[in-house]
Amino acid sequence: MAGKAPKSDPVQDAPQVAEPKHAAAGLPAIGHTLRIAQQQMGVKRTALTLLRVNQKDGFDCPGCAWPEPDHRHAAEFCENGAKAVAEEATLRRVTPEFFAAHTVADLATRSGYWLGQQGRLTHPMYLPEGGDRYEPVSWERAFDIVAEELTALGSPDEALFYTSGRTSNEAAFLYQLFAREFGTNNLPDCSNMCHESSGSALSETIGIGKGSVLLEDLYKADLIIVAGQNPGTNHPRMLSALEKAKAGGAKIITVNPLPEAGLERFKNPQTPQGMFKGAALTDLFLQIRIGGDQALFRLLNKLILAEHDSASGSGAVDEGFIGEHTHGFEEFAAAARAADWDETLTATGLTRAQIDEALRMVLASKRTIVCWAMGLTQHKHSVPTIREVVNFLLLRGNIGRPGAGVCPVRGHSNVQGDRTMGIFERPAPAFLDALEKEFGFAPPREHGYDVVRAIKAMRDDKAKVFFAMGGNFVSASPDTEVTEAAMRRARLTVHVSTKLNRSHAVTGARALILPTLGRTERDLQGGGEQFVTVEDSMGMVHASRGRLEPASGQLLSEPAIVCRLARRVLGEDSRTPWEEFEKDYATIRDRIARVVPGFEDFNARVADPSGFALPHAPRDERRFPTATGKANFTAAPVEYPELPEGRLLLQTLRSHDQYNTTIYGLDDRYRGIKNGRRVVLVNPEDARELKVADGSYVDLVGEWKDGVERRAPGFRVVHYPTARGCAAAYYPETNVLVPLDATADTSNTPASKSVVVRLEQSSTD
Repeated sequence: MAGKAPKSDPVQDAPQVAEPKHAAAGLPAIGHTLRIAQQQMGVKRTALTLLRVNQKDGFDCPGCAWPEPDHRHAAEFCENGAKAVAEEATLRRVTPEFFAAHTVADLATRSGYWLGQQGRLTHPMYLPEGGDRYEPVSWERAFDIVAEELTALGSPDEALFYTSGRTSNEAAFLYQLFAREFGTNNLPDCSNMCHESSGSALSETIGIGKGSVLLEDLYKADLIIVAGQNPGTNHPRMLSALEKAKAGGAKIITVNPLPEAGLERFKNPQTPQGMFKGAALTDLFLQIRIGGDQALFRLLNKLILAEHDSASGSGAVDEGFIGEHTHGFEEFAAAARAADWDETLTATGLTRAQIDEALRMVLASKRTIVCWAMGLTQHKHSVPTIREVVNFLLLRGNIGRPGAGVCPVRGHSNVQGDRTMGIFERPAPAFLDALEKEFGFAPPREHGYDVVRAIKAMRDDKAKVFFAMGGNFVSASPDTEVTEAAMRRARLTVHVSTKLNRSHAVTGARALILPTLGRTERDLQGGGEQFVTVEDSMGMVHASRGRLEPASGQLLSEPAIVCRLARRVLGEDSRTPWEEFEKDYATIRDRIARVVPGFEDFNARVADPSGFALPHAPRDERRFPTATGKANFTAAPVEYPELPEGRLLLQTLRSHDQYNTTIYGLDDRYRGIKNGRRVVLVNPEDARELKVADGSYVDLVGEWKDGVERRAPGFRVVHYPTARGCAAAYYPETNVLVPLDATADTSNTPASKSVVVRLEQSSTD
């Protein structure tokens, strides 16, 4: 039998701390998975649901975007994927009676954990202007309210249409179509806050803003470098792929300020030997200082060139590939040869011996893959850092070769697909041309707002309606106080959601919560049972079919919500067949096939249970659709964060009981943290110098050039083996410390991984 939702928020003021673990998964993961699933779903529903996750005839996990192998295990899910499914397939319900008992002010005092634990939303809810709590509203009236506010705007550009990475291809395509037919490119999305830096760097250097490897390439690699990523928590099924790569002879270099259990040893719960003994994964751990990655790859490039220039170094550089397929080599080589050892050691905190060992492994590899995530993408200099990674791979011909390439690992199940479908504030002219040809209207050409600019637009009264297709915008965004104040200036805030979150308690003058179907649920429309599609982190597209009965008869699917809203807002002036799209999603896919390159004959191809791979010119044919027609070497100055004396460089990160802003529990098992999230991990030597004892409580005070004091109070100090000068704490609790203007150059991604802080005795003591 499933457990009940907690009535009160658990106290988190005394976290328990033990030694960090040195292995991931195994029996503890199985036990935790079953316990969480049973609490949310009960025993029978757990078995029926989990056996459908990531299966060819089942539904795509609503968690991360890691791809599925063609031959799948009966339990093709990880611990955190099971938690995501359990939270969506829960038997707990948030009904109108719940909202009658809780004012919005009360909800705003609750933790994200408590809000999420209440269960699935069952009815459309409306907060009227001047009201103190949500009340039930019909779908018809809800669409009328949105239409009233949208049509009253002075310009379509006063509306913002945000998208979460959970949204299906079909819903995302319709959503951007509606926004552009309404008249705006204001389509900020969660990519703006995570892999925008990857897309910016890769588009410039190789011509496509996506990774160039498939799952099979990992199994063929000689060397895999995992930089700025913690797959044990954020992409656990990646550990199975790394285990298989190791069994095939691959070496693994881990580049991270923190030791992570999953990259030390993986106890694969799908095999008896793996469950108990496990496999060591990392061959070389480079415990880099936060933000030192560009300097590291620049020096490695210098050393590769030096090896090539030496008498014995023939073959260190792929001269044939460089001559035929690249541009800008000479300028890059001059910058790389100028790299300075002392500066690199300062920037990285590494030793010469560690870098020399990394070089030895690089030169011994004929096929190298570099994987990365937020540890590389959320710094001021993230884009040049990723460009330097591309330089590193181009130098030895490691793009467009089996077993080699770039592998940005996306964090949400269809975040890459949403961008492919046109969720982008800066759309390519060719995409808009195709949209205009197919649907017979002139899409706006002026660029719209990304996430950071959207927050500023609300703050400055330039945007008045905020509509979110999924997600938890308030908790995901930087500079919490600024973001919340901006949201409260809006005329209307609307959230299409499956569950309650903090964004529902930070509202405009009026607010709507529109409950939607989850991935796990059957989607019945006028044309019969429907399925949707998603694109994984490696460009594979496949179907997802929910099997559970919907949590409420009042739920609408995301495509249905968009179609009905579009009909209400655009009226008879729209030539788009919104009613047809709602009845039969195959008709949406037919239009996608004519608009989005790579989706030709979409319906027929997605009928293959394994799905299909989207074309990738650099990978498939070593063709690089850049401005030069070749892969571009780049030569940016080396940057790394400067740390004033007595300060620490803070990275924000997830706990193991967390997925993005969804908090499943209050533990971080692998790091030894239990029953609390307000902890800050500090190197013991730094702590001694700063005179902060293990177990003491401090306020984290951000320091930024605008002079504004940003404070996160009441964090327990945990002495932890992080890199010297570096600290770590969980988001969203520490998002308050990330200034809205502290963003990556070019991509405008919040710089959440390099925040200068000082520690002060806690003001809550």
